Amino acid sequence: MTIRAGLGRPVAFTLVGTIAATVHWAVAVVAVERTGVPPSLANVVGWLVALAFSFVGHWRWTFGDRRVPVGRSARRFFVVSACAFACNAAAYALLLRFSPLRYDIGLAVVLLLVAIFTYLASRRWAFGHG
Repeated sequence: MTIRAGLGRPVAFTLVGTIAATVHWAVAVVAVERTGVPPSLANVVGWLVALAFSFVGHWRWTFGDRRVPVGRSARRFFVVSACAFACNAAAYALLLRFSPLRYDIGLAVVLLLVAIFTYLASRRWAFGHG
C-alpha cells in the first residue's frame, strides 16, 4: 500500500514535503553555522539538496501515476520547484532585511508558506496528465 492510498494525497504531500523542508532547513542551517555561508546562499544549497528527495518522494508516494512519463514529471517538477524557490528566496530576502526574526525561524516560516503553491502546481501540472 502506498502512502497516498492509505492516507490521502494531501497527507502524503505533507509528509514528503515536511521531510524535504526539514532537509532544506537543516542543510541551510549547517551551511551557515559550520561554514559561515551567508543565509541567502545557504538557502540555495538547502533547496538543491532537498529537490532530489522531494521529487522522488512525490513521484513515488504522493502523485505516483505511472502512466505519466517520469522524465516529463521530473522536468515539470523542477519548474514548479524553481518557481516556488524563487518565491521562497524573495520572501526570505525580505524577511532577512526587514524582520526581527532569526534567519532560521524566518526560513521555516517561508518554507511553510510556499508549500501550498507547490502542492497545487504539482498536483495539477507537474505530475498530472495535462
